[in-house]
Amino acid sequence: MGLKEIKADIIASSSASVTLGHDVKLAPNIVAEEGYLVAVKTLDTKDRYNQIETDKGAIIPYGKDQIVVGALGERQALRGYSGIVPRSVKKGDTLHILNMGGIIGHCQSPHPDHGPAMRVEVLGAVMIPDEVDGGDMYKHACIQDYAIEWEYNLTDSAPLIAVTGTCMHVGKTMAATMIVRQLSAQGYKVAAAKLTGASLMRDTREMKENGAIAAAHFGMAGLVSTTGKNILPMAKGLIKYLNSFNPDVIILEFGDGIIGAYGVDSLLMDKELMQFTRTHVVAAQDFMGCWSADHFFRKRYTSGISIITGPVTDNLVGIQFIQNTLGIRAVNAVADPGKLGDMVAEITFAAPPKKEPFI
Repeated sequence: MGLKEIKADIIASSSASVTLGHDVKLAPNIVAEEGYLVAVKTLDTKDRYNQIETDKGAIIPYGKDQIVVGALGERQALRGYSGIVPRSVKKGDTLHILNMGGIIGHCQSPHPDHGPAMRVEVLGAVMIPDEVDGGDMYKHACIQDYAIEWEYNLTDSAPLIAVTGTCMHVGKTMAATMIVRQLSAQGYKVAAAKLTGASLMRDTREMKENGAIAAAHFGMAGLVSTTGKNILPMAKGLIKYLNSFNPDVIILEFGDGIIGAYGVDSLLMDKELMQFTRTHVVAAQDFMGCWSADHFFRKRYTSGISIITGPVTDNLVGIQFIQNTLGIRAVNAVADPGKLGDMVAEITFAAPPKKEPFI
């Protein structure tokens, strides 16, 4: 197989499971499946949504005529681009960068907030030495080859704290990160995971920076995104992996909304997963979101909502509505992280905090 060597400008975080240098070998024959790495050349200059996350976790700007390595994948974001992996991908094809993680696919629907998706020219499939053959032969680079093992049963776990939202961009990551920070400051060993969404390492990196002893995301289990799949074995595999660090508690952030394409609903309906879930924090934008989430939980799931946070709790009007009308605790993760941590600790451990919360 004749391979061409190029120097990549950016190794996107969607490909981070495969350890690569910037000198990359390419082949013209491309496997058009999720998780396979391709090198592309950017074709546009963008003044919006023009940043990308690298395999080292840095968020950097990018523009025209840069060579990017990313993973083929799909995205179905309500407030972002929607795209798929085409049935075939050839050298010279025009595809798009679908998110900040550098997912490569065909954009079917742009978003007015972000402008058109960045067009890219496909340069070839990324090839790496095949260790089975002693490194003398090359194989197609694929994140699934480096995945944490999936599990089909969850028989034991540290207590789980679920953080979900009524939609994208309602404060889920902020809430999850503040819970990690507060419980860590109270003396608990906290692990964390991002179970659903489209490939991006930023959220779990923030959790580690705020005190998590270990953090994992679905990309580490071989998924570029969690759309249209049975993701229960992936989620249970990540939870088992995090339990190997012997945490006191595991924070689970669910990307996207409770209702959506990324599989949150299927996880919340799983009885094995829910039997270990002690606390459920929901981030919401407005009153209707709170009311709908409460009714949806009562009708569909085995456990109710423990705490509501998000923009709906930005002032006392929302907090009083939630507490007086729905009978659910409410607190703003940004304005009062200490109180959020106290509430979560009380519900999860049925005991007061070990020491004063960190503000």
